Amino acid sequence: MNLKRLRKEIDRIDGSIVELLNQRAKFILKVGRIKNATGESIYSPARENEILKRLMKNSKGPLDKEALSAIYREIMSSALSLEKPIKIAYLGPIATFSHLAALKKFGSSVGYIPCDSISNVFLEVEKGTVDYGVVPVENSIEGAVTYTLDMLVDSDLKVCAQIILDISHNLLAKCPINKIKRLYSIPQVFGQCRMWLNENLPGVEQVEVSSTTRAAQIAAKEKGSACIASSFAAKVYGLKVLAADIEDSPYNITRFLVIGDTDVPVTGKDRTSILFSIKDRVGALHDMLLPFKKYKINMTKIESRPSKKKAWDYLFFVDFNGHYKNPNVKKALSDLEDKCKFLKILGSYPIGD
Repeated sequence: MNLKRLRKEIDRIDGSIVELLNQRAKFILKVGRIKNATGESIYSPARENEILKRLMKNSKGPLDKEALSAIYREIMSSALSLEKPIKIAYLGPIATFSHLAALKKFGSSVGYIPCDSISNVFLEVEKGTVDYGVVPVENSIEGAVTYTLDMLVDSDLKVCAQIILDISHNLLAKCPINKIKRLYSIPQVFGQCRMWLNENLPGVEQVEVSSTTRAAQIAAKEKGSACIASSFAAKVYGLKVLAADIEDSPYNITRFLVIGDTDVPVTGKDRTSILFSIKDRVGALHDMLLPFKKYKINMTKIESRPSKKKAWDYLFFVDFNGHYKNPNVKKALSDLEDKCKFLKILGSYPIGD
């Protein structure tokens, strides 16, 4: 088959794809009308997870799972915008890693609102200005994002989904690398790229700023300046990527949470986040963990934070596999509640990534 005939066949397939996408969109509109009539949330992490899981299982290639997931991310993003204009708040400004995480989860067809603090992300969702918020909760190198944990204590919002984002740091500038006099980024990023910087940019002044996006904004305007930021920031602010993946550890991953005001139904592969406080007595924490062992529930994380209400009084944040509506989980949480001073279910959501 020659090139002309191959391209003609591709054109025919493209036509079929467009026709099928429009057929799908018509059904999406019908689903949207039913959801609006019943008051059901437009965004359904459980349904989204079910679709992607089925597609990955049925795909025979040659498209890999990552490519197929990216394509369907945009298809589902456009579907969301058809059902209802969705707005997402994230820790801004534009081109931060929180922005990238939000785009990974919701695609480019929904509306985005950058916020200058984690508390403002929560506030925008609580006010109903936006439908969901995206906030960082932990990094594989730096650990927990404590401000997000603090906000979850008092907020009535629920965790609806999680996003796992591979963090890649890049050296961006408009000038050649040997002309760089000042380097801008945030303290955590300098720490994560220390060995590379010592080897490749010794003696260059390192200037700490509020965000990697702010660093990119300065580097785009200031002569002899560079920044460490995402490749997305390079596109947004017209910078060149002088060196990619300069982080010292190849396992730099940040976990983000999607927060909203709706519960997520059971999917069969869920995670639950809770927090609790313990009574001040010997062996109290040990007793709190026994229900998880008793009912064979796998804990994936435990983090402690001062309660800020009483000296040496702590809150414990726990993630574990399973939905809070699963029978064994319900029994474990019931036992836990009997033993602790305070228990709060932050949300159950698809494990997803």
